[in-house]
Amino acid sequence: MASAVATRTKALNVLETLLIGTGGGAVFLVLNLPGGLISGAMIAVGIMAIAGRPLTVPPLLTQSVLVLLGISLGSLVSRQLIHHMGAYPLTIGLLATFCSTFGSSLYLQRVHGWDQTSAFLAGSPGALSQITMLAIEKGADVSAIAVVQTMRVIILTAALPMLLALTGIAPSSPLTAAAAIASPLELAGLIAASVVAAMLLRLIKFPASWMFGAMIGSSVLHGTGLIEGGLPPWVRGIALVGIGALIGTRFARMSTKVLLSHVNAALGSFAIAIAISAVFVAVIVLTTHVRFADVIVAFAPGAMDAMLALALTLHIDPIFVGAHHLSRFVFVTITTPGIVHLFGRPQEDVDD
Repeated sequence: MASAVATRTKALNVLETLLIGTGGGAVFLVLNLPGGLISGAMIAVGIMAIAGRPLTVPPLLTQSVLVLLGISLGSLVSRQLIHHMGAYPLTIGLLATFCSTFGSSLYLQRVHGWDQTSAFLAGSPGALSQITMLAIEKGADVSAIAVVQTMRVIILTAALPMLLALTGIAPSSPLTAAAAIASPLELAGLIAASVVAAMLLRLIKFPASWMFGAMIGSSVLHGTGLIEGGLPPWVRGIALVGIGALIGTRFARMSTKVLLSHVNAALGSFAIAIAISAVFVAVIVLTTHVRFADVIVAFAPGAMDAMLALALTLHIDPIFVGAHHLSRFVFVTITTPGIVHLFGRPQEDVDD
């Protein structure tokens, strides 16, 4: 009986989350605000989560949304985009990641008095689950790190569309998005190939396997011309609302007191990271022919799923953005444990 009640309660919490996210996304669409579904859903769910509502997105739904997002991103791929992939300045992207992480970490230590481990983990962009596990293992300030990491994603997801819209930088039409909707048979093949690719990547513990596997499967089918059409617009809308709601739930179970106690540190470290990233964005824009909007989203120090969802919303080159954020994700995942081990304070020092 108790189990049935718990299951029903959880289902109602999920339904409430989706309704709030859909409502927020719809409001943004009606008002023609930048970011549309993803920003509206994220802000609405985030506000209600801070207010104390038990909002959540279960793993199965999260995985489904990520697969849909990957398929939608893959449908933007063309032979031309694949041809230019080798020209992407990934090494500069990794250098920007290192510099922005170091700058944010130094700021948190010098200005807010954070310990070295907490400051470095808070300054590392993306890979939130890995960062959280490391924080727990090393005895770092988990709540403070979560606030800084989450606020960075929230601000970027809400602010980037606004910035690109106000400056007129964002493209007004999709790059090569499939305007046509795939036939039922093509959709079945598209979904099957994407899920199989995602599961294969998951077997080898590839980062963000559900989204990138689906993106690879969809990219291959669209890039080779085997499939021309994409998902129906309403399915893409579901994916964007789902991603926005997922980001918003990061504030669930976070008290207002904890949030406010670290808000200055979050805003300050975010400003440092953005300023440093801006220098590298300027270098890329001045030395290459890559579009400004593509570079901004690719170098934004936010969560990979959120930035790729924005790429879909804003008609940004998905391969360019995906290549940079994936390389950064791998870089952070591989190097962070070693750096924390070498330079971070051990747990006994933090506990004293």
